[in-house]
Amino acid sequence: MKKDFSAEYDAWNDTKKSLAKRQEKFFFKTGDIWWCSLGLNIGTESYGKGETFRRPILILKKLSGNACIAIPLTSKEKTGTWFQEITLHGEKKWVMLNQIRMIHSNRFQRRMAVLDDRDFKLVKQKLEALLELSDNHHLA
Repeated sequence: MKKDFSAEYDAWNDTKKSLAKRQEKFFFKTGDIWWCSLGLNIGTESYGKGETFRRPILILKKLSGNACIAIPLTSKEKTGTWFQEITLHGEKKWVMLNQIRMIHSNRFQRRMAVLDDRDFKLVKQKLEALLELSDNHHLA
């Protein structure tokens, strides 16, 4: 029997409404790691935890003053082509490359850190390989 998530989705909907109304300006840059309200999502999509449905994200690319391409992080060890291990404050974390998405800065909670250049380069290389960006694939 599947769990009824109605109450959790209602709580996330209330949180999301309050996030949409925020007027706070966040200053962020590529390579930053932020706590971010990702919400309660569906199936195997990454989601946040706690009262504000948050989880850490890596800002892969700043798109504007309030939008970025981001990738969620996890503290649970993951292996395979969809994940890249990084070190954050002396602890291992894993970037979930398969969960890449666009994020509006209203979802941001607070900056955690800036990823070091070596790990950021590894994330970009692994993502490029996962998405086959460097291969000579052509559209038919």
